[in-house]
Amino acid sequence: MKLARHIQEIPYHKNSIITVGTFDGVHLAHQKIIQEVVALAGKRNGRSVVITFEPHPREVVAHAGTKIQLLTTLQEREEVCKQLGIEWFVALKFDKAFSNQSFRDFYTTYIINGIGVQLVVEGFDHHWGRNREGTIESLVQLGKEFEFDVVNIEPFTYNSHPVNSSIIRDDLNRGMVEDAAILLGRPYTLRGKVVAGDGRGRLLGYPTANLELDSLKKLIPGNGIYFVKVDVGTEMYFGMTSIGVRPTFQSTGRRTIEVNILDFDKDIYGYELTISFLRRMRDEFKFDSAEQLIQQMDKDKEMSRVLQLEYKK
Repeated sequence: MKLARHIQEIPYHKNSIITVGTFDGVHLAHQKIIQEVVALAGKRNGRSVVITFEPHPREVVAHAGTKIQLLTTLQEREEVCKQLGIEWFVALKFDKAFSNQSFRDFYTTYIINGIGVQLVVEGFDHHWGRNREGTIESLVQLGKEFEFDVVNIEPFTYNSHPVNSSIIRDDLNRGMVEDAAILLGRPYTLRGKVVAGDGRGRLLGYPTANLELDSLKKLIPGNGIYFVKVDVGTEMYFGMTSIGVRPTFQSTGRRTIEVNILDFDKDIYGYELTISFLRRMRDEFKFDSAEQLIQQMDKDKEMSRVLQLEYKK
């Protein structure tokens, strides 16, 4: 897959099959649109193009103080699109000036005269441009004027419920990582660097890697204890991740992400980890003593061993 950050980096090609969107999460509904782009590019001897934006438009146009919770970083969106077979992934810089463009100006400048287009694939709720003025209907009219086709993808549902980023965010905030994984089409992930902690986990017999996330805007699942897959470089392990404020000890109220990797004893300070959330095991509890906490962690480890055998099948 080829990457572009500016419109000048992608050569003009009249037979481009394009979709435009933020695609935060690249969930099942997004994947359906992207798969259609790839399929139509193959049928029409064209090239498949995903156009997205960085940063997320909500970071630019939202009111001050609005909490931003992203499901995917730009890198993660790139990776999923590559797996789906997209030929070009274009991430345009989104700022205030960009947000003030009209729907027509954006399409004529960046797509019709910039990238080139034979067909545009969009979801049923597609809106673009200043004040979200662009709709599927106006896109169809633009297509008639400039001689490109438009394919409108109908709503995607799972168990008769719509699939969208807001529902997935709600699931994750409540710690429902398994439900979120179904709608995402893969487990939810966090990436970050291992940083020094206070060493308390090692004193308890459960050394942990303290994770500092690559993106401060990335949504962190609700507080609790999770069974996770851990990628350390090219090696994969299973483990337990604790998200919360560590209420048993003197808590600062700051949320931490701590990972205990099963069958692992290497020094990985400074390493990049990717943790994939497979199962929520329990809520975060305040224990009366460190001994009670250790007893519970022993039970968590036993449960993790059982889950490890299940996911290795």
